[in-house]
Amino acid sequence: MLRVAATITHVDPKDAIQTARRDVLNWAQQRCGGALPKSAWDGEGFEYFAAGRTTLGARLTDNAVELWALRGDDPDKTVPGRIWTTEIAIGRQDGELPHLSVRLLVASPEEEPDFVPAVPRLVRQIAADCGLSAGGFPLSDVPRRVSSDEDLAVLIDVLEAPSRRLPVFVASGDERALDPARPLIDVDTLARATIGLAHVVVLPAPFTYGLSDAFGKVRSCYHGAVRVYLPGFDSASDPYEHPLTLGEFALRDSAAIVAGLQQFAAKESLRRARLGQDVLAFASVRSAALQIQQETKASSRTSEADRLADALQQIEALRADLAEKQAEAETNFDLAHQEEERAKAAETQLHNARERIRQLEAHLVSRGERVDEGVQLPGSWSEFVDWCDQTLIGRVVLAPAARRGIRKAEFENVALAAQCVLWLATECRDRRLNGGGTLSNVVIAAGIENAPCGEDTFRFEFQGRRLEADWHVKNGGNTRDPKRCLRIYYAWDEITQQIVVAEMPAHRRTGAS
Repeated sequence: MLRVAATITHVDPKDAIQTARRDVLNWAQQRCGGALPKSAWDGEGFEYFAAGRTTLGARLTDNAVELWALRGDDPDKTVPGRIWTTEIAIGRQDGELPHLSVRLLVASPEEEPDFVPAVPRLVRQIAADCGLSAGGFPLSDVPRRVSSDEDLAVLIDVLEAPSRRLPVFVASGDERALDPARPLIDVDTLARATIGLAHVVVLPAPFTYGLSDAFGKVRSCYHGAVRVYLPGFDSASDPYEHPLTLGEFALRDSAAIVAGLQQFAAKESLRRARLGQDVLAFASVRSAALQIQQETKASSRTSEADRLADALQQIEALRADLAEKQAEAETNFDLAHQEEERAKAAETQLHNARERIRQLEAHLVSRGERVDEGVQLPGSWSEFVDWCDQTLIGRVVLAPAARRGIRKAEFENVALAAQCVLWLATECRDRRLNGGGTLSNVVIAAGIENAPCGEDTFRFEFQGRRLEADWHVKNGGNTRDPKRCLRIYYAWDEITQQIVVAEMPAHRRTGAS
């Protein structure tokens, strides 16, 4: 269902491990159907079975590594046959802060289990007692509230931080409401349910303008909207990759929005937290611990019967580990299938929307109207990306490298670059769709022409596919001065029927250049 990977930030690592382990055992004690054995409280491996519940512990230690793990099965209180399994691992290598991983699984005979995933309460307890962080940012079950310009500056830094590993849910206030500082969803419930999966931030209406100034309105969040800022976000990011829920939907059914965000955070954790690296499976820890135990006994004077019993126990652990990996593979397959179905549905909707837009554009042309008549060109590079995303949507899209190039652009004539991209969205795209002559060496403006890339053709990744940038818009002369040299490398995407700008506005750097 979900995975949590966090660093324990307590100043004393050994004390932190003991405290976190005690929190886990207290939590497990309430669910195990009896009293855990003394070996559990001593931090050793153990097995406990009671009332249809299984609770297991494993410990793996050597000179440089200390690792303790627990697995607990808990039957659902209302749905027969549904079993919740929680796996927790707490460990530390010499010289490093302790690490916590939590894994929640569910097994059920239901065809379509109906529940909203939430992080186990024990994570909140460990965060309160020991402190937790992910990617260097503290984890909390209480939403952060922006209440000053300094808080807003911190939020902007967090959103753009390359080290951030978790999504940030920003819930904005609505300046038109009686209380502009209050978000339209239950952020307290959301923060408790997603601690370790996401950061939750409340952005009162007066501070939404600062967020718009920093990232542009298309990447901002205001009027009660809720936005998910995924890791890797910056001011040049494609805004449509960071999901936005408008305030009107939050007003209509805020509980559904919160449940949807919980499900989103849980699925994202399965994609981002790698099993076996960020999060440890209990079966793997137990198998490794039993192997070390068997090797130790093999070198000592133990009986053949004891060694045989240990070997059988290890075989059983290896079987459990294999079953765990098979289940993991099935889960990944299911996730991939869900994403494929979602992508197919989205592509169908997008195709229908494009066809409708094409019909409307043709209708306007038949009436003698120009679709882009009166379009205002951007006056600065800081406006360029948003201008493309809003004005040219469905016709021209900027690939990530192009967005990065625009952020650090030195080419001085911004309006000329915009005029060229507008030409790509209109005349160039029209010829691609409807014919009308060659595009080779077409003059776009004085000293600017469209031409094949020739030997400079290159392939690039875009939205999971490989495209070939085999055309470019260029100005004359043999200069590579980034202030005067304009290059717009692009590809025609037959599937989406739009121009994909691979890189701009400078001459592409290659091994030869």
